[in-house]
Amino acid sequence: MNRIVAIVGPTAVGKSWLGLALAEALPGEIISADALQAYRGFDLGTAKPSLQEQKQVRHHLIDIREPDEAYSAGEFARLAEDSLFDIRRRTRRPLVVGGSGLYLRALLDGISPIPPISPEIRDELRQQLENEGLETLFRRLESLDPATAARLPHGDTQRILRALEVGLSTGRPLSSWLADDPTGPGELRSVRIGLTLPRNVLYDRIAERVRSMIQAGWVEEVEGLLRDGIDPGVPAFQAIGYRQLAAHLGGQMSLEEAVAETVRLTCRYAKRQMTWFRREQSIFWFSMENSQQCYLEAARFLEDLGIGGENDQD
Repeated sequence: MNRIVAIVGPTAVGKSWLGLALAEALPGEIISADALQAYRGFDLGTAKPSLQEQKQVRHHLIDIREPDEAYSAGEFARLAEDSLFDIRRRTRRPLVVGGSGLYLRALLDGISPIPPISPEIRDELRQQLENEGLETLFRRLESLDPATAARLPHGDTQRILRALEVGLSTGRPLSSWLADDPTGPGELRSVRIGLTLPRNVLYDRIAERVRSMIQAGWVEEVEGLLRDGIDPGVPAFQAIGYRQLAAHLGGQMSLEEAVAETVRLTCRYAKRQMTWFRREQSIFWFSMENSQQCYLEAARFLEDLGIGGENDQD
């Protein structure tokens, strides 16, 4: 049970569904490699597994952070290492499922250590954010580190600040640090399954999922979070959709505008995810156009590698 099965791909492609199906068959347990499912109370908009699904298969690293707490790739890797030990102790197969590429890389391959950040630079950037707004900081990042700026959502305050802090404190762009030979807890034995769909099908799925989330009560979820006193500026509220719905509830845009922007930004994010994963090594790709067929092919692929079935000795 040493080898990890990682299931990766863009948002809405069907990673959670396949992960649940494979985990039941192997049997295994799931480690969530989703940067936002870690936050308590942020459920519908992060497509967090339901309580029933979490009863079906044990999940790890879900609901472990308060909305105002930071959660980094390095911290994820450390916590995931503990979960791996726990899963293997019960002789279950660990499955790492999610679309946060940097988090997956941090666990499976390791990431380069980054020197401490200057407190003065951190304070200066937060002052600039307050005085001039996030768009000014984003343009500054585009100049300093265009590779990182290209993969970050324009509204991701936490990661834009982090990238600027690294670049200004160390004199090297964050993208340069991440490109170095990795060190740390990574280099773990894994099998990486990537899921894909034609772009138009994926974008239609994203639009349908956003509409379904709204019908399921996403607006009411955000309203409840705000009513509980959670500041829209906290890290968890940087998730696409949450900040748009908070703006809607604040009277800054209509619900139709909030939904349209959420769909547009999610499609853009999915495109960046695919660009990231296509550059990663050793991912075996499967189409999710027919989900049941994908499951059968993925299960057969794993069995051919000695994972799953009666002869699972890996």
